[in-house]
Amino acid sequence: MLRRRTFLAAAPAPLVSAPAAAAPRARLWPRWEAHDPASTARVDHRPWADLLRTLLRPQPDGRRLVAYREAGPAERAALEAYLATLSATPVSRLSRPEQMAFWINLYNAATVEVVLDHWPVRSIRDIDISPGLFADGPWGAALVTVEGEPLTLDDVEHRILRPIWRDPRIHYAVNCASMGCPDLAAEPYLAEKLDAQLDAAAFEFVNHPRAVRIDRGRLYVSSIYHWFKDDFGGDDRAVVEHLCAYAAPPLALELQKFERIDAHDYDWSINAAP
Repeated sequence: MLRRRTFLAAAPAPLVSAPAAAAPRARLWPRWEAHDPASTARVDHRPWADLLRTLLRPQPDGRRLVAYREAGPAERAALEAYLATLSATPVSRLSRPEQMAFWINLYNAATVEVVLDHWPVRSIRDIDISPGLFADGPWGAALVTVEGEPLTLDDVEHRILRPIWRDPRIHYAVNCASMGCPDLAAEPYLAEKLDAQLDAAAFEFVNHPRAVRIDRGRLYVSSIYHWFKDDFGGDDRAVVEHLCAYAAPPLALELQKFERIDAHDYDWSINAAP
């Protein structure tokens, strides 16, 4: 079942917030290791595809932003129904690729819903519903229940996706509703084309200035590569090698000149379409 949230007015906040000092570590929740390699079951993500077509707005610079303010009762009801379907899915009986697509789509749909439930907000960090006196944002709040387990967004990303698959491309697939993060994919992630979709998401982000920028001989990168450095190889050289693997040839040639990263930044303002 979904845990619905009531509207909270957001306090004024700067459009670009200082990034968090550290991100949660990947800590495996063994409960979610169960899977069925022989399973041919498929989860129906067509409702999410319809919502993405309705809510995403392509921008002149190639980005896709979310039209939160245009989401009416029909879109909200469709989103709730889709998440309810995912909540009722016996995910432990699925194959590994089907599970990975399931968890990524669940994370992204739940993130869109929590923003809509608290709209308007200037930043997802203003949705302070996580437990704890100094909690920031919604990531520690139980938003969905799957197979009887209440789950937070942190659970899905840091206790399921990252430790089970150990694929840095996960960071390009999960969307945290911020201008600094990779965009929501224009279509659901699907098991049968998951690898190509993850590669496409990596290429799209790496080749945008919010991910990588070279200015006056200095290399600036998204804070994602700082917070999750271990996922990208553990040091600056490994991060640069990862970036080169997905950079277009002109950028890759420039990146090969660097062995260290000079600075990182991140824009926490909401990824809302203008």
